[in-house]
Amino acid sequence: MFSLLRRNGDVRNLFIAQVVSYLGDWFTFVALAGLVEDLTGSKFLVSLVLVSLTLPSFLMSPVAGAAADRFDRKTILVMVSIGQGVAALALLLTDSVGVWVAFLAQCIISGLAAFVRPATEAAVPNLVDNEDDLRLANSLFGSTWGVMLAVGAALGGLYADIFGRTASFITDSITFFVAAGAVALVRGKMQQERSPEQASRKMRPMRDMKEAVQLAREDKVIFALMCSKLTFAVGAGIVSQIPVLASSAFNAGDTGRGLLFGARGIGSGLGPIIAARMAGGDMRRILHICGISGLVFSICYVGAAVSPSIIFAGVAVALAHLGGGAQWTLSTYGLQMESPDALRGRVMAGDFALVTLMLSVTSILAGITSDAIGVRSTIAIFAAAAAAASMTYLMFTRTLRANLRPTTQP
Repeated sequence: MFSLLRRNGDVRNLFIAQVVSYLGDWFTFVALAGLVEDLTGSKFLVSLVLVSLTLPSFLMSPVAGAAADRFDRKTILVMVSIGQGVAALALLLTDSVGVWVAFLAQCIISGLAAFVRPATEAAVPNLVDNEDDLRLANSLFGSTWGVMLAVGAALGGLYADIFGRTASFITDSITFFVAAGAVALVRGKMQQERSPEQASRKMRPMRDMKEAVQLAREDKVIFALMCSKLTFAVGAGIVSQIPVLASSAFNAGDTGRGLLFGARGIGSGLGPIIAARMAGGDMRRILHICGISGLVFSICYVGAAVSPSIIFAGVAVALAHLGGGAQWTLSTYGLQMESPDALRGRVMAGDFALVTLMLSVTSILAGITSDAIGVRSTIAIFAAAAAAASMTYLMFTRTLRANLRPTTQP
């Protein structure tokens, strides 16, 4: 993987932008979750912190996907990162104005982030030289999200305890400006040349997204890949309760929250690397591993729910996100393989919209359930729901997998 960074300067710059941006994101999430819980004492409002990271992205996805296919992807990434850096500064007003300011600022950051993922994922195939490098790039970018979650969450908890949450918010703002600078250094074309007809078309988000929906309806593989993340998202409301598990079940503060999110990051970082080696470029294997990974996620979170200590819970969370990280990265890689460049931004945006909508819904439900029956029981219930979704996915994709030809030798 790292040979790709040495060989390809454009991928390296995009990678640096992602690393520093993710680092700041997780610094903020740990600090913000702790701040909301301390100020309100509400498990439901803590779950809304995750909702503020996901729901605005869903709402902006139709515009973001169309923009990634219509406008220059590099310009989008630079301008969005600068906007996120400005919005992050508003988090500093939380103590003096109120919690609502923090939610508003995070919603703006998340809404802008809707433009980052489809533009980046649609651009990567154009910045690599061959399909093997595309697989390596996806493994690298997928594992980086997990590694920076591990590093950012673990360091973020300690950083907030030592320097205060204000310092965490300032650091988050700075990382967005650094990310904008790194993207500005990319020299290669992030998209293929558009025909005169495509270039002259006005951007109409809902109409443009319908073209991606039509592609998914016609291509069963694309449809199956987009459904894959939904099986994870059915139970992913669990993630909104990680800060509550640390504080309520194990009496840990920001450091404990950072520990559990760090464990999540370790699993999310290793999962894509292991899965990419197992799947290669074989679409049958990609679909099959996506289903199995969802089961791993579910079973291990049941273990976290019954863990006697935060250390055991951390191990279970790490193992759960081996599956979660593998499923997320492989489904993205499969969509990049299957989608034409002219529609790829909208396909990626649609994929992200579905999963963020489901994440938002399950996070809200998890917060309500946790307030009613406790965090441990809530995690167990949502893990069981994700397991049922994964088994259903494996059953319904069985015929599709059987009819596909292997594209690489085992």
